[in-house]
Formats: sequence, C-alpha cells, structure tokens
Amino acid sequence: MSDLSVGINGFGRIGRLVLRACLQKGIKVVAINDPFIDLQYMVYMFRYDSTHGRYHGEVSCEGDKFIVDGNAISVHQCMKPADIPWGEAGAQYVVESTGVFLSVEKASLHLQGGAKRVVVSAPSPDAPMFVMGVNEDKYDPSSMNIVSNASCTTNCLAPLAKVIHDNFGIEEALMTTVHAYTATQKTVDGPSAKAWRDGRGAHANIIPASTGAAKAVGKVIPELNGKL
Repeated sequence: MSDLSVGINGFGRIGRLVLRACLQKGIKVVAINDPFIDLQYMVYMFRYDSTHGRYHGEVSCEGDKFIVDGNAISVHQCMKPADIPWGEAGAQYVVESTGVFLSVEKASLHLQGGAKRVVVSAPSPDAPMFVMGVNEDKYDPSSMNIVSNASCTTNCLAPLAKVIHDNFGIEEALMTTVHAYTATQKTVDGPSAKAWRDGRGAHANIIPASTGAAKAVGKVIPELNGKL
C-alpha cells in the first residue's frame, strides 16, 4: 500500500470508481462519506456494477466499517463537509465527488474536518484545474490545496488539443462531443419542462445539449482560451 491516505465524499458513480482505482493502484482509502446511502447498500452498489462488472475481491461490512479485501474503511453520513472527521480517520487527501461542493470556498470546508488537500472531481468555478498529461506540471503544492480534475469531456478533449497545438498550432477550432447518457436523464420519454429535449428516452435518442468543455480547455491550456 502507498503512504497516501484518501477519503471519498460522495459514493455515487465517481466515488465508487475512485475506490476501485485506488485499490488497483495500492492507494489506501480510509474513509467514505455519503449521507444518502447506508452501509449495507454501499456494499451492494460497490460489489455489482452494470458497466464495469462485479468487483471480484471480498466486500462486506462490520459495525460502521466498509471492509474491502481485508481493509476496514470508516463510513460517515454527514451532510456538511466540515463535520466529516477526515483527520480522525487519517484521510490526508479528499476526493470531493458529490458534484455539490465545487467552489474553493465550499471544498475548503473539508479542511476543517482535518483533510490536508481536496481534489474536486468536476469543473470548479474558481479552483485551479488540471488534466493529467496536459498541465499537471503547473501544480504548485505550496499554494494549491484545492484543485479540480475538470470534467470527463475536458479530460478527453484537452490532450488532443494539446498535441495538435504543440505540433501545428491552433488558431480556431470547433469541437463536438457525443456523451454517454447519465443518471440525470430519462429512461423513457417523460416531462422536462425546462428543456423539452431532455425529456426524451436516453437510450433511444442523441439529444443536443451544451457543454462547457471548450471553455474549460482554455483554463488548462491558456494559449487556447477563446479559440475553441
């Protein structure tokens, strides 16, 4: 196991996959917080995944601990980030994967619970944004304790844009993303008063939507700001 100790806030799609990734890479997860999922349901959701398949290790619960491959992870159900006892659990790094606490101000609440650094798993309005392979060399550990890992689309687009720009130069560009459907969409046609198209069944339609990925690329590659 690595010396890194990680806490996960939000045990949804991203939170569960972060745990899988940490286990694969030997990174120790010491705490999970999710006020909307009880412990037994966490075990069930982690063990069976419709997209990534069953987790083939040992998963169980004992008392208030989530046990995976013999490693005990403390589980909490705090609504407020400042109330989560990250320090008590030994979580130096927190992955903020609720999709709610995106700003530096809100993500910094984890520091009150004892965390040292926070990685936001979504675009942030004001936190430094990094895409691995693109701009991680700009990370300054002395001044950046809250960072954003950008969005899934930005992680796809920015490496391509960097390669093209570094080798040929980009004056202006257009991008299109065809995104997998997500949990916020409808399984069958249903009402969606604010955006009619969004009410269409996700599996049967390609639904036009906006994306902030082009602007986000400008944050991780400043030379391309306003060019996509």
